[in-house]
Amino acid sequence: MLNPDLSSPSFKANPFPFYLRLRNESPVHPVMLPGKQRAWLITRYDDVVMALRDERLAKDRLNALSPEQQKRQPWIPPMFRPLTRNMLDLDPPDHTRLRALVQKAFTPRLIEELRPRIVTIANELLAAVAKRRRMDVIRDFALPLPTIVIAEMLGVPSGDRGKFHRWSAGIVAANWSRWSTMRAIPNVIAFIRYIRKLTAARRRDPRNDLVSALVAANEAGDRMSDDELLAMIFLLLIAGHETTVNLIGNGTLALLQNPDQRERLRAEPTLMKSAVEELLRFGSPLETATERFAREDIVLHGITIPRGEMVFAVVSSANRDERQFVNPDALDLARDPNRHVSFGLGLHYCLGAPLARMEGQIAFDAMLREQPNLRLATPEKSLRWRRGLVLRGLESLRVAW
Repeated sequence: MLNPDLSSPSFKANPFPFYLRLRNESPVHPVMLPGKQRAWLITRYDDVVMALRDERLAKDRLNALSPEQQKRQPWIPPMFRPLTRNMLDLDPPDHTRLRALVQKAFTPRLIEELRPRIVTIANELLAAVAKRRRMDVIRDFALPLPTIVIAEMLGVPSGDRGKFHRWSAGIVAANWSRWSTMRAIPNVIAFIRYIRKLTAARRRDPRNDLVSALVAANEAGDRMSDDELLAMIFLLLIAGHETTVNLIGNGTLALLQNPDQRERLRAEPTLMKSAVEELLRFGSPLETATERFAREDIVLHGITIPRGEMVFAVVSSANRDERQFVNPDALDLARDPNRHVSFGLGLHYCLGAPLARMEGQIAFDAMLREQPNLRLATPEKSLRWRRGLVLRGLESLRVAW
């Protein structure tokens, strides 16, 4: 009971009773990952907030390991090493330097300028399925909307968007087991080759896109290395759409499961901003924050997390903690206050939070307007959830109206 396969679709379908038990009985809990590696789950809201800000937890594993532990680390093939330089897995000062290079592209003001284009994309996607009067929310709407947006921001040609999502889906499904890692390798190789070709093209022919800006920063000298350039584009392409797919998919399911709240939102469109915050809390697109590593022995609730070991701050548990939220398992689109941690906190607070919020607001507004009588087209028990450790989202969500 206390060591389920956290990455399995069956667990993803309803992880909340398990986390409730951990919050009450074992708030700092060891689990064995599919790859036979021990990790620690931190599940209470206050502890998750602490962990997301705690300098004793490193993002770069090498900054946490003792020299003896470093010697025992598995060998990484040279072609994959550039990906270890991605911003998400680095600590200051490297993280600070790299984040500064892309921060200006994701300011609320610049993101707001994208609103008309995102509205157009959402309307076009829904118009394409209007005559069918049915769709797969994931395939036809939740996936293409943020994929098109981040691809246009970065300068990825429209014909290549399907490729990079297939590669991305194969990568995020990995769960630390040897088999899943082996299955992900072809996707990683294809993704790396594609990014190298894209950056080479932008060196020859710069355009008004984010890849061209990052290539220019790379060529400016010490601001970004070749490995960091590759890792940054890799991270932005994956993180720039995967979590928003889950926000729209999980959020749509939550509204279908709570018709009274959906009707309230239709009647009170001014609730949209708070509604998206509640859908972020209730359906947490991230099950956990990405992994961290203890720089020293850390004692929490009388339990010692040894130096060098992996720690997951469980976002979806913190967002349902009854110590922080009144009636946490109920969907309340007007919830206030709502200090959810779906975008993280501290140095690694989600860079794309303003974009994800806007995409969510536009998506739900368009669906409520164009498909007011939306209903599930398959039994709820047949819903399929994606495999993986960090993310929580649906494979498919078939609806009709």
